[in-house]
Amino acid sequence: MIIVAVVAVCAVLLVLAFVLPRFSRRPQRGTQRTLGAGARAGGKAPGLLGRILQKPFSSSSRAVGRSGSAGRRARGHMPF
Repeated sequence: MIIVAVVAVCAVLLVLAFVLPRFSRRPQRGTQRTLGAGARAGGKAPGLLGRILQKPFSSSSRAVGRSGSAGRRARGHMPF
């Protein structure tokens, strides 16, 4: 369920960053902030469990950042 949601958010951000590169930064930061809060909450668990609970949120945040930057980078390579 969460994987499908993250993939959908990444796809939307990729398209938004390609079409409107300047306006894609705010949704990207908001999504990363939300995922960062989940990672911080999961990281409060003790020991190995904290790292296990934190990892999906941090890797999802990284994926959101990469998809947004990839859309802006692709837009920069376009001839128009």
